[in-house]
Amino acid sequence: MPPETGQTLIAIARGAIARKLNPDTRFDVPDADWLQAKRASYVTLLHDGRLRGRSGTLEAQRTLAEDVMANAVAAACKDPRFKPLGRDEFANTRIEVCVLSALESLQTTDEAATLAQLRPGTDGVVLEYGCHRSSFLPEMWDHSADAAEFLARLKYQAGLPPDFWSPEVRIGRYTAIKWQEKGPSV
Repeated sequence: MPPETGQTLIAIARGAIARKLNPDTRFDVPDADWLQAKRASYVTLLHDGRLRGRSGTLEAQRTLAEDVMANAVAAACKDPRFKPLGRDEFANTRIEVCVLSALESLQTTDEAATLAQLRPGTDGVVLEYGCHRSSFLPEMWDHSADAAEFLARLKYQAGLPPDFWSPEVRIGRYTAIKWQEKGPSV
């Protein structure tokens, strides 16, 4: 991706949210080939340094530009943990955009083998078992002492007991590149 990737993606996310909050807002998505490639992304909103919304996709289903726009609007308006972002909050909200690599399936014959394959601080991880699914971005390693704790927290997030394991558990990993706004755009 080109050097201006982060700045461009943040501008796209900010423009999509601005247009959602005020339909008269006009912004143009740059016409660049790399924005037309199918990629998965996450958009995180921070207000006063605290999480204010997050939304993303784990697998590429649409162009990078479309994915960032959709996830930005969803982070602002559809994260069930928060009320929709208000116009008055928007100027003081910082945006982060992550672009994810393709998901790589791991051999998960047992939990020990799975733990040995995880790369702390590098991997984002997806856990699936039946109807249970959860994912942590690579930055979530900062909240776990080791891979065992990370995986236990991921299972709990999926609605499973932290000590649960089954041969049917599926684990995938991905990497992410993250860009952050330096501060609120006032």
